[in-house]
Amino acid sequence: MTQEFPAAARPDDSSSRYAAPYLDRSRPLGLLAGAGRYPVVLAAKSKQLGLSLVCVGIRDMASPELPSLAQHHYWCRVGRLGQMIRCFIRHGVRDFVMAGKIQKTEVLHRRWRVLYTWPDWRILRMFYLRLRDQRDDSILLSIVDEFASDGIRCRSALEICPELLMRPGVLTRRPPTSAEAKDIEFGWIMAKEMGRLDIGQSVAVRDRSVLAVEAIEGTDRAIERAGQLCPRGGFTIVKVAKPQQDMRFDVPTIGVTTVETIRRAGGCALAIEAERTIVLDVVETVALADRYGITIVAR
Repeated sequence: MTQEFPAAARPDDSSSRYAAPYLDRSRPLGLLAGAGRYPVVLAAKSKQLGLSLVCVGIRDMASPELPSLAQHHYWCRVGRLGQMIRCFIRHGVRDFVMAGKIQKTEVLHRRWRVLYTWPDWRILRMFYLRLRDQRDDSILLSIVDEFASDGIRCRSALEICPELLMRPGVLTRRPPTSAEAKDIEFGWIMAKEMGRLDIGQSVAVRDRSVLAVEAIEGTDRAIERAGQLCPRGGFTIVKVAKPQQDMRFDVPTIGVTTVETIRRAGGCALAIEAERTIVLDVVETVALADRYGITIVAR
């Protein structure tokens, strides 16, 4: 018997629930942009709201669309923290947001990483004086502290785009089957524990057995690994926020690419945490999931 799930409430840009909060329009907003579509969506929304945007894009990661969406745009290597801060100071930025992924495998564990990251004294000082470990939260909080020491405050990008958070319920036409619902329940406990340890945000489950746990490689590669380990397919992905999630950064995010990866790997269901997970291009994402017969539920 299929477990009943309510239909999810879809975003409505006309709703006052999604109205942008008060922002100081006398000063530009800073955007520190990593890889993926999230920074592009955020920059486009800022332009729509008439906000002056100063964007610092991480070279070789951030989208080439960003320069056309910002009043001022700079490319910086990932290790040039001092340069990033100076770009914001030059234009009087006092509040900034972070969006997009930084692949830690490319930054911390590749060969000749010093030549790739080209670190400046500011980030070297941060790594050797501030950091006790190299977990995501440790690194990101240290970066936030470095900006704050120059009077630049980190805010949540969701203050600009609150409509990206999905309400509870089933997003797709097909609800989870009874077996999928059991895997979601089981995977939820596992994913929350991995989040508590700041290891990753996602797990892949089949028949209440964990196939893959996301770590440094990211969600998409964890899904691909699950498909390799479970060639018969039919597995469920559970993606949640950390119990201690700081909504200013590293908020779990899904979109069209996530659905495509699940389909290629042989997965059949995706569960996310309602109101704490970003859904990019929700109409296209849900339509693609419906086309592939993949259920998406916000729990």
